[in-house]
Amino acid sequence: MDESIWEAARASRGWLDAANGTGQTELTCRILKLTEEAGEASAAWIGLLGQNPRKGVTHTREDVAAELADVAFTALVAIESLGLDAQTALDACAAKVRSRLTVQ
Repeated sequence: MDESIWEAARASRGWLDAANGTGQTELTCRILKLTEEAGEASAAWIGLLGQNPRKGVTHTREDVAAELADVAFTALVAIESLGLDAQTALDACAAKVRSRLTVQ
């Protein structure tokens, strides 16, 4: 991934640290923020499918992708907020997945 993504995740963590502190409650909120963002992705998908008859089709695939990107970025910020390197954590996750795909 582009280095700017990792820089943005670190900068977001720093901005949140400065604004809200770094205590356990703040860390909890940053982790819970993932649930909020996932809910928005779900709502966008429901809107794409038009599953709410009162609203009809309200979203596009691009809207869903943008919400999923919010989930991914929020996860990177949460990892950084744990005092860990998000790039290292994501690389390790990708390696784990790749090893599952090659073992058959």
